[in-house]
Amino acid sequence: MAKILQNLASSFLVLSIVLSYLIIANAKSQRFTKYLSPATLGLKKEKLSHLHFYFHDIVSGKNPTAVRIARADMTNTSSTGFGMVAMIDDPLTMTPELSSKLVGRAQGFYASASQNDVGLLMTMNFVFMEGKFNGSTLSVLGRNSVFSTVREMPIVGGSGLFRFARGYAQASTHMFDRTTGDAVVEYNVYVFHY
Repeated sequence: MAKILQNLASSFLVLSIVLSYLIIANAKSQRFTKYLSPATLGLKKEKLSHLHFYFHDIVSGKNPTAVRIARADMTNTSSTGFGMVAMIDDPLTMTPELSSKLVGRAQGFYASASQNDVGLLMTMNFVFMEGKFNGSTLSVLGRNSVFSTVREMPIVGGSGLFRFARGYAQASTHMFDRTTGDAVVEYNVYVFHY
């Protein structure tokens, strides 16, 4: 009887070890994340780039580049336009003139998100169509306090040559037409990327 118990205990021990190994091996193959070296993705040394361009927000005329797509019941009576949402496909040019060289487009939306001052939530991609960054994008998500001299918004990512991008965009109003609502905004973008 002692020999049978000893064999059973040995068998149980071996079976426990094998099952433990299988459970651990399966858990490792089912991992949600793993650490990678940047070189695995072909990433080289990180660079810091400065981009300078003009953003043309055209809300008037036959071909506006910013169109209101939503508003709250109180938007028209709000002193800040609170609740207004506009979709944009704004040209980005080399100089303040709309006729100057097109380097990209700002695509996304902005929304009046403040009841106390004119503060916009900006959610947009800078889609570049010129030079070495042609086909690459930068994503902006932040607050634009429209009447401040200089506004700073974070760069939260990008694509193409701007994969893993981070940085900030500084905006300053170059021209605002109070009659039409059209605006030209100068952007200086500072971005780390690979």
